[in-house]
Amino acid sequence: QVQLQESGGGSVQAGGSLRLSCAASGIDLRDYRSLCLAWFRQVPGKEREGIAAIDTDGSARSTDSLKGRFTISKDNARNTLYLQMNSLKPEDTAMYYCAAAWGWVRCPTVPGSAPLSEAYNNWGQGTQVTVSS
Repeated sequence: QVQLQESGGGSVQAGGSLRLSCAASGIDLRDYRSLCLAWFRQVPGKEREGIAAIDTDGSARSTDSLKGRFTISKDNARNTLYLQMNSLKPEDTAMYYCAAAWGWVRCPTVPGSAPLSEAYNNWGQGTQVTVSS
């Protein structure tokens, strides 16, 4: 059974940085040729927002509005997905989730390059990020 576990969230002041991790168990990231991994975030009462996704071969796509501040990466040997977040703003406060989707050579996106939420069928429990002004 595939499990995704986020960590690294916390409280930070505006302008600070955090690196989120997502440990995958039940799978070996090196074994798949069509696996997308992505980060999303959600604020209570609002729709889930796609942040970035990374293909099996390491090609990454970030939503246009967050490019330059948020960077997705993965370490197949460690079976871990990362999200580096810099220059954090109070509006980045949210619960952050990692997710996995199988069967895609190139991770599907919506206009604006955000990952397509409906394509992902395995989700972590989330990690809270709070940015204070």
